[in-house]
Amino acid sequence: MSGSWIFVCGPSGAGKDSVIASAREMLSSRQDIVFARRMVTRPAQQGSEHDPVAEADFLAVLQAGGLSWHWQAHGFYYGISRHYADEVEAGRIVVVNGSREHVNSLAPSPGLRVVQITAGQNQLAERLAQRGRDAASAVTERLARNTRFTGMQADCVIVNDAELAVAGQRLANYLAVQAATETLQARSSTAT
Repeated sequence: MSGSWIFVCGPSGAGKDSVIASAREMLSSRQDIVFARRMVTRPAQQGSEHDPVAEADFLAVLQAGGLSWHWQAHGFYYGISRHYADEVEAGRIVVVNGSREHVNSLAPSPGLRVVQITAGQNQLAERLAQRGRDAASAVTERLARNTRFTGMQADCVIVNDAELAVAGQRLANYLAVQAATETLQARSSTAT
């Protein structure tokens, strides 16, 4: 039996963390859908759920083979613990808050899906300015970076331009359908 990795990615300011948190709350009773926690080499920040880790510690875990996925973005290292691979092997859907650049580097695979969260350029700029994490020059750089990902291949695109609950429900619905599909495929393969 095998499940799937679902990478949720999108431009800075699209509200990816908030959409994921909303869907996670809606699906909190589901045992077949797991939301992975990322290890990130930056301090904890409001609105971003991750496990902060020192760079030396991150590199030690990576070197020891303790990560299923890892990438660099915005000057930080990001990683997904190896134990989430066990969840996929057990037939579960594992949701990863990912990076567009990392996802674009992955070879297509039946056990890998991509969800892109996006919003209009003006909304992205407004949200980045509101969160106050970056200097104005960094906001401009992040917005310019988006042109590199025009036409990105995704299995599902969610435009987060209305109420957060709407985008959260769209992601929750997509994940629930994927979990049901995995269950049906597992049943049909054991029946044959």
